[in-house]
Amino acid sequence: MKKTNIIATIGPATESEDSIVNLYNSWVNIIRFNFSHANYENAKLIKDRIEKLNLDWKTNLSTLLDTKWPEIRTWDLAQKITFEKWDIIKMYVDLNKFSDDWSSLFCDYPYLLEDLKVGDIVEIDSGLLRVKVLDKKEDYIEFIAGNRAVIWSRRHINLPWQKLRLPGITEKDEEDVIFAIKNNFDFIAQSFVRSRENVLELREILDKNNWAHIKIISKIENSEWVENLDEIIEVSDGIMVARWDLGIEVPIETLPTYQRQMVKKCLNSWKFVIIATHLLESMIENPFPTRAEISDIFNSVMQKADCVMLSGETAMWKYAQEAVVIMKNVIEEAEKQIIYKHYDFSNNWLSQRNIEKKLLIKSAMFMAEELDINAILIFTKTWLLARLAAAFRPNKDIYAFTWNPNTSKYMNILFWIRPYLLGNWTTNQKDNVINSISFLLKNWKITKESKVIAITDIQKDNKEIPALEIITVWDFF
Repeated sequence: MKKTNIIATIGPATESEDSIVNLYNSWVNIIRFNFSHANYENAKLIKDRIEKLNLDWKTNLSTLLDTKWPEIRTWDLAQKITFEKWDIIKMYVDLNKFSDDWSSLFCDYPYLLEDLKVGDIVEIDSGLLRVKVLDKKEDYIEFIAGNRAVIWSRRHINLPWQKLRLPGITEKDEEDVIFAIKNNFDFIAQSFVRSRENVLELREILDKNNWAHIKIISKIENSEWVENLDEIIEVSDGIMVARWDLGIEVPIETLPTYQRQMVKKCLNSWKFVIIATHLLESMIENPFPTRAEISDIFNSVMQKADCVMLSGETAMWKYAQEAVVIMKNVIEEAEKQIIYKHYDFSNNWLSQRNIEKKLLIKSAMFMAEELDINAILIFTKTWLLARLAAAFRPNKDIYAFTWNPNTSKYMNILFWIRPYLLGNWTTNQKDNVINSISFLLKNWKITKESKVIAITDIQKDNKEIPALEIITVWDFF
């Protein structure tokens, strides 16, 4: 069984009930809704379909809503323009002064003239056309084209290494967040996070609507994260290394270095981390991946990310199922090469009581290996114990039990945590341990000869005291 989780993007290729079940049976853990393209009516239909499948025990999938983000784009053109290398291009920010004259473009970022200086680089159409600022006029900027490209209407514009004066959350994003609240999504991936303030703005919306339990994933796509990453990690539940725009915003040769840095920082901060974009991009149109893509997935797993994500690979065309199977197989092969040594991580943002829980889990990890324990059982209300356990990158099976359906869904994103909703949960932790062991026996996860470690909270004088117990299953059954 793989330890690294898979996020798959839903789309026309995978939105049917049978396709969703097939994704789950191929070891997809989380379904992503891309709200750069989704509409509310269809998204609700698919979300309800997933909830029904979960209730029928055909799947156990969590859901993630990915916000659109404040975009910078060109404007409408009468027809496509072919720019040759060394062409001079005029880019306007006042639509009234823009004319579609085969050598001009309009940019909807109002601060373009103020923010750019001569020599700055701008990427148009996700890097298809790279231009450099040649001169600044009163109404427009003159660029020189660095390569040949054909440009059509409303193309993306990236301004690498610029501090953008854009809102953290647009009006459209806020509408999408309200949709996520009303439809009980588990995660929101906040696009183009540049500072802690962006994340806190989203938290404020969730708090205001009494829905603070949705977990926030900050997508790192812009070069501003370089100086702000620590504070972004602090206020986020997890981080997504969103390599599409990030690979445009920073020099492409530095992208692997930045990916490694972000993963390491998350591992040291007990926050989960997702690696996304282009992992199997060629399989949108081809039944077989490139060798480089296989190595990319392999290296992402070797870096010990919690999740890897598929985007267009599972949303479009006809090889969605094959892409998931290949990703799962590569994950399992990579994990055979890793010995997880339970490197410690910082106590940042942990209370004294939670530090005690962290040390208890750390002890359980080492005891499990020394005593040849078969599995570790965790009982959690909020998912914190599971987050701490996943952060140690366990070598043993970890089964996490809870009474809270939301908590169970959150744990689907955590490395090597197998979450279960314990229907007969009681205030008596001994009963919970017995019921969970009985469940694992019935489902062939353990045998009567197994030894397990149970981490629970003992109730005493209205206080919860974390406790660890070594159990031989035969003694109970």
